[in-house]
Amino acid sequence: MTAGRRLVQYASNYKAALVFSLVFVLAANLLKAAGPAVLERAIDHLSPTTGSSTLTWYSLLLTGITLLQGALMFGQERLLMRSAGCVERDLRSALFDHLQKLPLEYFQKHSTGELMAKVSNDLPTAISGTAQALMFSMDSVFALVIILPLMARISVDLTVMAFAPLFLVIATTLLMHGKMRTRLEQVQEHLGKVYSQAHASLSAIRTIKAFTQEQAEIEAFQRTNREYIGYYLKRVRLSGLLHPLLQFLIGLSSVAVLWYGGELTVAGKISIGRLLQFILYLGYVAWPMHVLGWQITIFQRGMVSMGRLHALLSVQPSIRAPLIPVNVRKPLCGLEFQEVGFRYPDAHRLVLEQISFQVQPGQIVGLVGAVGSGKSTLMSLVPRLFDPCRGKILICGSPLSQIPLDLLRSSIGYVPQETLLFNNTIAANLAYGRPEACQREIAFAAEAAGIDADIARFPNGYETIIGERGLTLSGGQKQRISIARAILRNSEILLLDDALSSVDPYTEEHILFRLRKVMAGKTCLVASHRVSTIRSADLILVLHQGRIVESGTHDQLLAYGGLYTEIDQKQRLEQKLAAS
Repeated sequence: MTAGRRLVQYASNYKAALVFSLVFVLAANLLKAAGPAVLERAIDHLSPTTGSSTLTWYSLLLTGITLLQGALMFGQERLLMRSAGCVERDLRSALFDHLQKLPLEYFQKHSTGELMAKVSNDLPTAISGTAQALMFSMDSVFALVIILPLMARISVDLTVMAFAPLFLVIATTLLMHGKMRTRLEQVQEHLGKVYSQAHASLSAIRTIKAFTQEQAEIEAFQRTNREYIGYYLKRVRLSGLLHPLLQFLIGLSSVAVLWYGGELTVAGKISIGRLLQFILYLGYVAWPMHVLGWQITIFQRGMVSMGRLHALLSVQPSIRAPLIPVNVRKPLCGLEFQEVGFRYPDAHRLVLEQISFQVQPGQIVGLVGAVGSGKSTLMSLVPRLFDPCRGKILICGSPLSQIPLDLLRSSIGYVPQETLLFNNTIAANLAYGRPEACQREIAFAAEAAGIDADIARFPNGYETIIGERGLTLSGGQKQRISIARAILRNSEILLLDDALSSVDPYTEEHILFRLRKVMAGKTCLVASHRVSTIRSADLILVLHQGRIVESGTHDQLLAYGGLYTEIDQKQRLEQKLAAS
């Protein structure tokens, strides 16, 4: 499917409005052709004996034609632009829906600012530009089809002379078509960079201020902005050259008609009324020619934007629901990794290699290892945020790829390493995974995560607005709200990815004590760089450079005296030094 066909596909939902719009513009052009004919008859019938009643009749007739023509054009524009608004709404919904289905790897390659530029700039440009170009194109085509024969009926020679410069208008516009499209593509691409720069700076505003890098960010944005303006001015210069050139060629057409038409009138071959009628007809067809360059610019801008949207909508999600899902029902429990390997897209090295272990229902398995050992990557494979490139992951004995995606993810309570909260109330953030949860359930989850006391100290309690990304909260408070959100979901599988890294050891122990009650009977996978977090797990897996190098209970691993013992001793020493 091309960008144009995709646009036609969405527009086809509003065929009736578009057909009526077409009928309206046809009727308006028929009336447009009738006006000069009435004026020609009125002028040619003027004589000393012409009464005021005749003049009044012609005046009222012209007024009626003009009013009706205006009403038809208003109706046509209203129908067309209303349809364009509906198409834009549908396309925006489809675009957002598509973005929700794309895998994480797509968002790792494309910045949020770039995607925002497509939603906020490319989308309205594509629809409004195409709608305006369509409206003017329909008007131009009907004007030529209806009025050109009427002009030829008055004088074929005069019509040929009038249209000779106008064909140069079309040739000039087509000649500059390719350059204009290239300029527009460059403008849209660099506008996306401006959005990306602005979004990145605003997202990191706290860090920017902390490191007093405001001036550096301002200068970086100015450089990006200057690049965009540079390409924009190149497009403007090309457009600025096109429009005066078209105006000059159209002026030549008027001069030719005045010169040759004057001679025909003096020679008595056509009347003054007919010459005036021809000049009015020429104005009707010259105007579309005059705005032809503008129409093509708008249309090209719209199609360039539509092409960028089409490229995004054509991206096929790499993680999809199974075509023939296995018949698995809730509760999903039990987790097994079989020789799992994984590498990130475009990476050469495996991040995980030969990962094999089992988590029985009601069992807690801890993952520990240095930063970059693969703990978070392993966690992200369970809800299928990524798919392994080797081996299999089973739940209830069935491969993840054969379990319905909605069922799988609704059965998992996931606390990612990077905590993300929304600019809403604490209660809304807690109930994000279960919007129907009652206040009692929300309070229970908050208590289990050890955040209830903090919430009680806020001015509005659970109704406190926490700001974008939880700006008003500490790192530990964010993590505990994220844990409470996962607890409230009451899923059969619980994944905690370094979920207590921002709290002190005392608070950590207090939270873990409460969490053990919540974890009872669930399939739990807990990742942490702290030994204290996973000490009481039923099974501990030690990861090093993407491989499981040790496994066992806390006591077994300490007795083994390997990497786990080394990590434990190092962290104990760090705690003693911090305490002293």
